[in-house]
Amino acid sequence: MTSAREKIVQFLNEAHASERGLARALQAQIAIAPRGRHREGLETHLKQTQGHAERIEARLHELGYGPDMFASGIGLLQSVVAQTLAAAKTPLQLIRGSGGDEKVLKNAKDACASEALEVATYTALEDLASSVEDTKTARLAASIRRDEQEMLERLIGELPQLTEAVVAAEVRGDSSYDIAEIGVADAARAKGRDVRRSARRAGSSARRTARQARKVPGVARAEGELKGAVASEGDLPISHYEELTAAEIADKLPGLSQIDIAKIDAYERRHQGRTTILSRIASLRRQEPWPGYDELDVGEVRSVLSEGDDSRARAVASYERAHKNRSGVLDAAEHELSTA
Repeated sequence: MTSAREKIVQFLNEAHASERGLARALQAQIAIAPRGRHREGLETHLKQTQGHAERIEARLHELGYGPDMFASGIGLLQSVVAQTLAAAKTPLQLIRGSGGDEKVLKNAKDACASEALEVATYTALEDLASSVEDTKTARLAASIRRDEQEMLERLIGELPQLTEAVVAAEVRGDSSYDIAEIGVADAARAKGRDVRRSARRAGSSARRTARQARKVPGVARAEGELKGAVASEGDLPISHYEELTAAEIADKLPGLSQIDIAKIDAYERRHQGRTTILSRIASLRRQEPWPGYDELDVGEVRSVLSEGDDSRARAVASYERAHKNRSGVLDAAEHELSTA
């Protein structure tokens, strides 16, 4: 027989797993949501969701447990399944639908279902806690349930506007969805501004920032892949793309930046998936002097080069001549090589 305390812990763990899964889903939804009221609501609810998880953890610790720790393993399977399903679904948020507006609408509908499940979860937890006279847990459940109900009502209220955006884009050909204004693009720009501000500091501070930049790669590639996932032929950096052979496209790739290469990669995978092009892209990505290189400006690259690594300087010079051809970088690389 299960004790009241064990059953409370089981329900709390299920709620905690649900909050963790919801947080991951919200992060994915924010990544492709354009600026505006809908994304602001998602961002606010993400913070709220993270707070919910912390409050549940605190209650579990008060009861002598941590998340996913049960006296007899009761509820462990449900908790694991909930987290696994949430984790498996999250990547799909970035690729569903035929266009950006439709992706946002589909995610909003999914979010409605998630919030309804949250409301049911906390309703059951509140009823259970009240029936066994655990007033503290009952108050916690009631408080979080109200937050989830408010978010559900808000999402439902936004569905007509999000649906109209899909009609405008898919039926009338008048899309307002701008890849440059989605969450991941804004985050990339903010990250870039932070790196550039830090890199402008003199001496060793700038060198430390450049070293740190090499440890946080992928912003340019992620942005390019997202753009390519929703791009039309006219959005591509290679003109008349569909009229060219795979070999002709492969020959044009070396002159592109990593962000444009990522854009071509995502577009090609979504359409023809030609091995000649995809293999050439993989080769060009390996040629980048270090992961995240394309995300650095001239000053940041020069800061790295000033560390005096001649093999790195050779790699930078070779890459720059084939891709960006920035005179400030080439001059710095050649200076380092001449003094090596």
